Amino acid sequence: MPSPLAHPAQPVQPGGDETSPAAPTAADAHRPRRRRARRVAKIVALSLLAALVVAVGAFLVWANDTYAAEPDGIAAVRDDPRVRLDDQGDAVVMTPTGASDGRGLVFLAGAKVEPQAYAATFHELAAEGTTVVVVEPFLHLAILERRPFEAFTALAADVEVWAVGGHSMGGVRACTYAESEEVDALVLLASYCSLGDLSGRADLAALSVSGTQDALVSQETIDESLPLMPEDTELVRIEGASHAQFGDYGPQSGDGTPTITDDEARARITEALVPFLTSAGR
Repeated sequence: MPSPLAHPAQPVQPGGDETSPAAPTAADAHRPRRRRARRVAKIVALSLLAALVVAVGAFLVWANDTYAAEPDGIAAVRDDPRVRLDDQGDAVVMTPTGASDGRGLVFLAGAKVEPQAYAATFHELAAEGTTVVVVEPFLHLAILERRPFEAFTALAADVEVWAVGGHSMGGVRACTYAESEEVDALVLLASYCSLGDLSGRADLAALSVSGTQDALVSQETIDESLPLMPEDTELVRIEGASHAQFGDYGPQSGDGTPTITDDEARARITEALVPFLTSAGR
């Protein structure tokens, strides 16, 4: 007879047994650690994404904080009956209203400089008969520009002989366009070649114009780039001209102080450009 003090037997569940629950395995021990690692990885990924979004936003704000044209300079071009100015927003096309010489210049604006700021620079060149297409590069930075040269020349289909040029960073990118045989001449204003090698293009006329008061592109930098230029590149140094005076957008941070007026600087630029482009090409 069972003892009255004995514990009652526990019922056995169908299909079960009377063994103890299994002890936790190594995999069970690592499961919380893996969940924590996934959470950390997710937080890091979201943080990096947020940082990237902020960086891209900051870059776009910086790139679009541009140098605009001085109103008097572009107004003078608009009022000149010798020149037709077609402002297309991301490009400015200047054509002579009189006889054209059949030549054209595709010109890439400097970093963060609006294309309208070069209307005054090429005022007299256009009046003399040369068509000028001033291009606003992608995000206002010429080194990011990827459109083909034909996208710019299509804006002036009547031109027969094309030159390409640029100011500062615009000139650096222009050198790569000048590698094409459809380009007959290269014009660098306060700029230099570093991306394209033109030393083998004996048929390419090249002109480099710089200023003695330019504190953004040094003469040393220009000289060091000459091995990438055609051997007979024409060099013109304008005494007293600063970097910003190759455009018409006011003073530029970090630039030198000019010792000649904007009108004098533009006159010297025109004196170099007109005979060069008239004789260049086919």
